[in-house]
Amino acid sequence: MNLFNRFRSFRTNIVLAFVLVILMTIFIMIVTSYYLSRGSVKANAQEYTLELVKQVNQNIKSYVNGMKYMSDLVANNRSVQQYLSTETFESLGEEKKQKETISNFLESMYMSRSDIASINVFGNDDRFISGRKDFELNPFMDIKSMKWYQDAITANGADVVSSSHVQPIIKGHYPWVVSLSRELISRDGTQKLGVFLVDLNFNVLSDMLKDIKLGVRGYVFIIDSEGKIVYHPQQQLIYSDLKTELIDKVLTNQSDSFTSKEGSNSRIYSIQDSDFGWKIVGVSYVNELVANQKNTLLSFILLGLICIVIAVMVSVFLTQRISQPIKILENHMKEVEKGNFDIHVPVSRTIELGRLARTFNIMVSKIKELMTQAIADQEQKRVSEIKALQAQINPHFLYNTLDSIIWMAQSNKVKEITIMTSALSKLFRSSISKGEELVPISTEVEHITNYLKIQQMRYSDKLDYLIEISDSLQDYLSIKLILQPIVENAIYHGIKKKRGSGWIKIRSEETESDILLIVEDNGIGMTNEKCKSCLYPTTKHTGSRGVGIRNVHERLQLYFGTQYGLSYTSEIGVGTVVTIRFPKVL
Repeated sequence: MNLFNRFRSFRTNIVLAFVLVILMTIFIMIVTSYYLSRGSVKANAQEYTLELVKQVNQNIKSYVNGMKYMSDLVANNRSVQQYLSTETFESLGEEKKQKETISNFLESMYMSRSDIASINVFGNDDRFISGRKDFELNPFMDIKSMKWYQDAITANGADVVSSSHVQPIIKGHYPWVVSLSRELISRDGTQKLGVFLVDLNFNVLSDMLKDIKLGVRGYVFIIDSEGKIVYHPQQQLIYSDLKTELIDKVLTNQSDSFTSKEGSNSRIYSIQDSDFGWKIVGVSYVNELVANQKNTLLSFILLGLICIVIAVMVSVFLTQRISQPIKILENHMKEVEKGNFDIHVPVSRTIELGRLARTFNIMVSKIKELMTQAIADQEQKRVSEIKALQAQINPHFLYNTLDSIIWMAQSNKVKEITIMTSALSKLFRSSISKGEELVPISTEVEHITNYLKIQQMRYSDKLDYLIEISDSLQDYLSIKLILQPIVENAIYHGIKKKRGSGWIKIRSEETESDILLIVEDNGIGMTNEKCKSCLYPTTKHTGSRGVGIRNVHERLQLYFGTQYGLSYTSEIGVGTVVTIRFPKVL
C-alpha cells in the first residue's frame, strides 16, 4: 500500500516523467545526431571538393584564355594574313623580310610567358615560322597528320585545346605539352591560310595540381572530351593498368558528383566541366570522411548515459520545492517572450532553483547583448560585402594593356605609348577613389572614358564610342566602378565577336528620384536566357562571364536596396542595352 501511494505522489510521478522523457529524447538525439553528423561530414566534404575543383577549373581556364588571346592576335595580324595569303613573292628578300617580321611578333609573345614551350605558324606550301629562331622542324614528322593539326582544320577557325602529349615537331625537342591549335582563315573568309599552334608546358598543370590533397588519399585529375587522361597524379599507374578510374561514368554523368560502389574503397567523384572540353575531377575516399564513426557513436552513447544520470539526480531534488519557484520563473519567461529583456528573477534560497534563476538572468543578459551585437555584426557584414565586391578586379585587362604597350614599344609607337600609359594611370587613380564607397558621376565618367580610350587603341579598327552624360547629373553620387564591367562585357562578348566595326554609347536619363545610366552596343546580342544568366547565375552558365556584371548588380542592391540594380534587353545580331538604376544622392 505504501509503495502504491508512493507511485501516486507528485514527486515520484514528476521524477518518472522526467526520466522517461529524458530517456526518449536522449535516445532520439543520439541516433539523429550520429546520422546527421555523418551525412553532414560527407556533404561538407563533397561541397569542399567541388569548390576546390571549380577553383582548379578557373585557374586552368586563365591559362587557356591566355593562349586563346594569342591565337586571336595571330589570326588577325596583318603581316601574318599578308604573308600566308601571298602565293608568290617578288623576291626572296621580300619573303625573308616578312618572315622576320612575323618571327619577331611570335617571339615577343613567346618571351612574355615562361610557361610556353613553343609558338608556331604553319602555312600552305610548307611555310613555317616559329617564335624561336633556333627551332627547326623535325624532317621525319608529317605535320598535317598530327591530331592537333587535323582537329584545327575540322574546327574551321575555332580554338582547339588538345590533351597532354609529347610534341615531336621540333628537331631535337620532345616536350610534354598541352597544345592549342587554330586554323588561320583570311579576313574575308574565302581562303584557308594555315594553322597556328601554341604549346603550353605540361609542368604548368603538374605544378598546379600535384600538391592538391583531398584527405589522405584523395586527388584531382583531368580528362578530355574523349576520355583520355590529360593529367593524373598517378599517371604511370593508369597507363600500366595498375590503377583504374571510372572514366566512362565521369563522361556520362549528368550531375556534379557521384559515389562509386566499391565497398571499403568507395570514392566520391566531383566533376566540373570546362569551356574547352576538359573535365576536372576531384576524388575523395568515403571511408576517410567517416573514419571516426565508431568513436563518434560511442561518444554519443557515453554522453547520453551521463546526461541521464545527472537528469535523474536533479529531478529528485527539484521535485521537492518546484511548484512556486517554477511559477515565478514561468511568469518572468512570459515577459521575455514579449520582448522584455530588462527583468531580473529573484534568486531562490533553494540551491538548484537559485542556480536556475541566476542562469536565467545571465541568459537574458547574454541574449540582449547578443541581439545588440548581431545588429552591429549585420551592419558590418553589409559594409564588408560591399568592399569585398568592389575588390573584385579582372587582372587580364591590366595584362592585356601592358602587353599592348610592349607591342607598341617594339613598334616604336612613342606617341601611342604615352597616350595609353597616361590613360592607364588615370584609370587606376580614379578606381582607387581614396577608399570611398560613393564617388561623383563625373569621376565614373572620367574612369570609363580612360578605359574606353585604352580599348579603342587596342581595337582601333573595330571599336568606337560616344559618352553623353547630362551635366546636371555630374555631381550626383554613385557606387564606384559600375560602368567598366558592363562596357568590358560589351567589348569582349559582343563587339569582339562581331564582324566589322562596333560602337558603344553611354547616355543618361533621370526621373524625380532616380538616375538611369544606359549602355548600348551593336554587338552580336544574346538570348533572353543569357540575359538572365548575367544577373542570376545557373548551373548551366558557370564560369567567368557575367561575374563583373553580377558584382555591379549586387553592390547596387546592397547599398541602395533591391529595387535598384541592372536590367538587360538584347536582340541577336542587333545589340544589347543595359540600364543601371540608382537613386539621386548628393
